[in-house]
Amino acid sequence: MGYVAVLVFLIACGLFLWIIPDTSILSNGYANLDAFFQLAPRLLLLLIPAVTMRSFADEFRGGTIEWLSTKPLTSLDIILAKYFASLTLVVFALIPTLVYVITIDSLSAVANNIDTGAIIGSYIGLFFLAASYTAVGIFCSSITSNQVVAFLIALFACYILYIGFEALSKIPAFTAGIDYYLSMIGMSFHYESISRGVVDTRDVIYFLSVIILFVSLTRLSLSRRTWDSARQD
Repeated sequence: MGYVAVLVFLIACGLFLWIIPDTSILSNGYANLDAFFQLAPRLLLLLIPAVTMRSFADEFRGGTIEWLSTKPLTSLDIILAKYFASLTLVVFALIPTLVYVITIDSLSAVANNIDTGAIIGSYIGLFFLAASYTAVGIFCSSITSNQVVAFLIALFACYILYIGFEALSKIPAFTAGIDYYLSMIGMSFHYESISRGVVDTRDVIYFLSVIILFVSLTRLSLSRRTWDSARQD
């Protein structure tokens, strides 16, 4: 399922960035990857929940979580193993997109004219965004035994964290100064900040905090399930 999701992600990127006229880089007229870095976070909203939805939901459905818990591993070991496995798959999905950088550079009217700093910053921001999405997806998979439900909850949660707070900040009732702080809660604010080519420690701390928060929530969810199972026994 993960490999299918990666393939769909790469095909969608290719279609939107090189074939569909409204979003094509070739129609833009500028040698940059702005279109890709605007599109990628939304495509990752679909890719990452599809990758993470089976992480724990499949273990609960098949009953293998009890077998896994008997191994000499802590719950944190299991969570981090699943987290980094999912994140590695997502990173492998992003690596082929580096071809776009070479392509844009070769198509540029002026040699070596692309903004390398902004592209590197955008890829760093995309990595942190993907890492945060993955932590959210792992948590959502730990609260249900249904893969489809885990996918939908993760999709909704990532959407709210990325776009929801930014949309709330634009409501007229929140334009008296609260809008700035609302937008800061959302991931898009910090992703766009890093994408400018300047890696601010505040943005890095934000993403690391989101990752730690959802890994901790996943650990709490697993502990609660283990406690409930032990009490039923």
